[in-house]
Amino acid sequence: MARSPSFEDAETLALRALGFLAAEPERLEPFLATTGLGPATLRAAASDPGFLAAVLDHIGGSDSLLLEFAGNLGVRPELVAQARERLSGPVPGEPG
Repeated sequence: MARSPSFEDAETLALRALGFLAAEPERLEPFLATTGLGPATLRAAASDPGFLAAVLDHIGGSDSLLLEFAGNLGVRPELVAQARERLSGPVPGEPG
């Protein structure tokens, strides 16, 4: 079984995910609509682990987006969920 990513690795993955979203307006616009943020506030929000977890939640919420992102980076799709958990803590009710 692969080990969970470190907090720093999870942050790096989430920042790469944010860059992935920002690279294409058709990927970024639904994320901005969900979060209520604007392009000008993304940079400040990117330093918040909770926001970074939300980026990974968004990526993981769409199979096609998740597979495209993971494929572009050459990582296992499961790594996105592991990184989200590292940034936000375990989901309530699930073993951590």
